[in-house]
Amino acid sequence: MFTGSRGSQAHEKGSTAMHHHDRLADGEAENFWEKHYNSREQLFSGDPNALLVATAEAMPPGSALDLGCGEGGDAVWLATRGWRVTAVDISATAVRRTAAHAATAGVADLVTTRRHDLDGGLPTGTFDLVNAQYLHTPFSLSRTRLFQQAAHALTPGGLLLIVDHGSVSPWSWNPDPDAHFPAPEDIFGALDLDPARWRPERLDRPRRRATGPDGQTAVITDTVVTVRRLTD
Repeated sequence: MFTGSRGSQAHEKGSTAMHHHDRLADGEAENFWEKHYNSREQLFSGDPNALLVATAEAMPPGSALDLGCGEGGDAVWLATRGWRVTAVDISATAVRRTAAHAATAGVADLVTTRRHDLDGGLPTGTFDLVNAQYLHTPFSLSRTRLFQQAAHALTPGGLLLIVDHGSVSPWSWNPDPDAHFPAPEDIFGALDLDPARWRPERLDRPRRRATGPDGQTAVITDTVVTVRRLTD
């Protein structure tokens, strides 16, 4: 079981969309994240995640898939730079907020929003960028399978960006001091990708000062994995 939450700093986005049906009552994960989003009119600042900006700002725009889009900070930032973004989340509230954010920013034509449970797999299509920021959940799941699918959904030259929590923030909904955070090398290795077709470009654990939903700050660790698809 993973700990942490998508939302460890004020501008980070929200929910994961994965769960095991044999371990949850029907709709339990969706209800959890709906309650999470409806706890406030706005959970996050609307700004993009810094590690997405650092990774994608030099990339030419193309097609992007934003997994667990939250309130749309990443999806809208990409769209303002010319990307065509498919933004998915298990929470209908999150999806509505992403669509509203895109409309306010004038990029509604570039952002396609969809309520989607990733436990059933990725949306169909191929993408130049798959953005997976803080896909942690209180429910058990197979992230490895999801990230393998994401790697296979990349176009040649495309990039998979995985950013995880690497430490527990004081405002986490599960502040377990004994939580285990896999190393980036282990996350990538578990994907078991053909090195002739994919290569890791960054396996890192940077530290940063983060701001929580109530304005509190702390120095936390991120886990970063980027994977480039080389060929079909």
